[in-house]
Amino acid sequence: MNEREDILQTVYQVILDRKANPGENSYTSSLIQKGIDKILKKIGEEATEVVIASKGGKHDEIVYETADLIFHLLIMLGYHSIPPAEVYDELRRRFGTSGLAEKAARSSTFHS
Repeated sequence: MNEREDILQTVYQVILDRKANPGENSYTSSLIQKGIDKILKKIGEEATEVVIASKGGKHDEIVYETADLIFHLLIMLGYHSIPPAEVYDELRRRFGTSGLAEKAARSSTFHS
């Protein structure tokens, strides 16, 4: 596991801990307890903030907002008990494949 995967895995483990042992002062526990709709709303908000930051072109804002988005995606994965390693595996599977070919294959898989 490389350093980047390690921090994501570490954050994910904390999220799973907050899910299993909710704390009253934990933002993560609170969000998980509010359910998937609230988590997805936060992901949408954070994705919009990434778009705005990118449009503004300010490096630090892009980094900050992207970290927020990734954090909330990790909460969503934790909610569904999907380890980040499954996402890494999917990215590895796609690596070296034409994006257009991969998308076409995915469309036939998800719509059958």
